[in-house]
Amino acid sequence: MSIMKHLIGKDIVQSCKAQLNLFYLALSFFTRIPVPKSMEYSPSLLNQANRYFSLVGLFIGLILASCAYILADFFPVTVVIILVLAISLLLTGAFHEDGLADMADGIGGAFEVSKRLAIMKDSRLGTYGAVTLFIALLLKFYLLHALAQINLTLFLGALFLAAGLSRALAGSLISALPYVTETDNSKSKPLAQFQSNQERLLLLVIGITPLLFYPLALIWITLAVLFLFRWYFKLWLLKRLGGFTGDCLGAAQQLSELLIYLTFVGYFGHGSF
Repeated sequence: MSIMKHLIGKDIVQSCKAQLNLFYLALSFFTRIPVPKSMEYSPSLLNQANRYFSLVGLFIGLILASCAYILADFFPVTVVIILVLAISLLLTGAFHEDGLADMADGIGGAFEVSKRLAIMKDSRLGTYGAVTLFIALLLKFYLLHALAQINLTLFLGALFLAAGLSRALAGSLISALPYVTETDNSKSKPLAQFQSNQERLLLLVIGITPLLFYPLALIWITLAVLFLFRWYFKLWLLKRLGGFTGDCLGAAQQLSELLIYLTFVGYFGHGSF
């Protein structure tokens, strides 16, 4: 009996280590946060790590909310928000913002799918990408400022929630669309192979859980907004690209994050100016 308990305990420890390794993989892929050198990597493991994308988002959101809470004791709200946005860009290396800009350049700059994909792979920033990125960052600043003006706790909670829930939505597109980029060195290709129902469920449950602490009406409104966005964005990508690329996932994260902030401002701000 003691041998059986020992074997079961060993299996549990190994399983926990394997899941922690997957989290580290997701963390290293989406952020500049250091991870243990002992982390194991393979394309297959990175594909499995998609289940923890929303957890990485919540981790980022926790860091941002903590920084905002501390900074609020020393600086005015506008400075706090700018610093938080800067910290966010530093943590992720502007990973998702780059995807949004590249997608805007590609889809806005050509009519043929092959040319759109080629433009999206170009590291140079074009007019469509620059304008889209500017508007997105400006809107994010003003929405966060509006939330902070309503209530500091609301502002901090929105930072935490949106970081996780937006990545859950973006990650859910992996199994909903075909992967269209054929470049062998594409960073997102290992993520596009397979996503099981269990992985997708865990991804969504982690992302949605913080939303359960808000009023029931806001929960339904937020989920409805994100569902409609995901449905339309999916059809939009199919029409213009025939599927998704890694840049599209970054764009989905940024756009859904903005929609969450916009929904919160509309709900708690009562539309007042």
